[in-house]
Amino acid sequence: MTSLNAAWPLLAFVLVLLAIPLALWAMKRAGLGGSGPGNLLRNVTSLSLSPTQKVMVVEMALGSDTRWMVLGVGQTHITPLMILQAPAGVPAALSQPQGPMVAELLEKFRQGSGGNSGGSAA
Repeated sequence: MTSLNAAWPLLAFVLVLLAIPLALWAMKRAGLGGSGPGNLLRNVTSLSLSPTQKVMVVEMALGSDTRWMVLGVGQTHITPLMILQAPAGVPAALSQPQGPMVAELLEKFRQGSGGNSGGSAA
């Protein structure tokens, strides 16, 4: 039994090492990190055409001049398709980064699980 007790710290260390790439992948999928308000470039939206190809709209802000670049992204190359003036009336879903949306969902989850443990979620 002593060898089993001695293996627990090693097992915990290995689990933490395995959790790091998983956490980084989840942050990337959620859009957290690297897209703060002071950046020159920001991903506006993207549309997957196939597993290796997609069309992306990237916002480039230089002072008060803001442009959108429409890019074709392949497995080995990126092709500029067009450059547009950023529209004035951007829908809120596109203009806000995904980070606050994730924070709002977490807050709703915390409130829902802490407030009513017997109710059903709709």
